[in-house]
This record gives sequence, C-alpha cells and structure tokens, in this order.
Amino acid sequence: MKTALLVIDVQQGLCEGEGAAYECAELIARINTVTAKARAAGVPVIFIQHESALGYLAYASREWQFAEGLQVRPEDLRIRKTTPDAFLKTSLQEALVERGVVQLAVCGMHSEFCVDTTTRKALALGYPVILLADGHTSAGNEALTAPQVIAHHNATLTNISSFGPKAQAIRCSEIQFQ
Repeated sequence: MKTALLVIDVQQGLCEGEGAAYECAELIARINTVTAKARAAGVPVIFIQHESALGYLAYASREWQFAEGLQVRPEDLRIRKTTPDAFLKTSLQEALVERGVVQLAVCGMHSEFCVDTTTRKALALGYPVILLADGHTSAGNEALTAPQVIAHHNATLTNISSFGPKAQAIRCSEIQFQ
C-alpha cells in the first residue's frame, strides 16, 4: 500500500512563547526519525505550512519558517495552506494522486486543529490514516492540558468509522514503512 507522510505545521511560531506547543524539541526529534525512515523506504514526505495573510504565521516571516531542528530535505514536497484543512484550496490531493498514494501517515501541530481536520478530511476522501500517536502535539487550552488533548485525539480519531477508512494510532518508534 503506497503511503505518504504528512508533517503538518511544525513551524517556529508554534514552538515558542507563551503559546508554545507541548514538548516541541522531543516531538521534532521523533518526527526527524520518522521522516528519515520514510525517505529510506521511498515514502513521499510532505511538509505542510500554515500561513496567514498578515501578522502571526505570515508567509516568509520568522514564525512561518519550519521549526528549528526540523530536518527538511530538498526532495521533500512543501505545501502551503491557509485553513486547518491541508486539502482545502491546496495541491495536496493532486500531489497524492500523482504519486499513487492510497494511505497517509500524519504527524505535526496542533492536535485539535490542523492534525484533526486534515485527518478527518483524509478519511472522508478515502485514505486510511496512520496517526502517529506521539507525533502530534498541542499547546492545550482552558479545559484540557496538552497531554489530555493529545490522548483525546488519539482516542477520538481512531474511533471514527463512518467514513469507511479508519485511522490507527501507532507510536513513532513502531511505524514501519514498506
């Protein structure tokens, strides 16, 4: 089954300041290990970058850049987006079709926004999803701590069955690309 790895919004602005996502450095290290495995197996690695028209995460700003320490290679595909859905008004679907991709592995930031929305859209489009259980993070919110948000999404996204394809949660250290 041809898989692609989506790395969603691992950007500098989400890794610093008061709203920094939980355990960014550890997450980046795990993602670097997974992207290296994917590349070695010939799996396309696709980096998604969120951008706003002005201000925070504005295109080409320091905050918009990939997070410090994230290993992005020239052969990796990069896709810019402006909504939590990495498919909406982007070239992602076309890139997957061109590469014959039929399954996605998903990691990145933030669990409750872009990771959640993109995972749900992928399922709706017919892609089974491998959700990297320790490969996504959150800054938390008034109701839930970051670890609670992460655990909630691992449980919730893997229990959606109405789309047909399902998501399964696998730890970064356990994923095997073929």
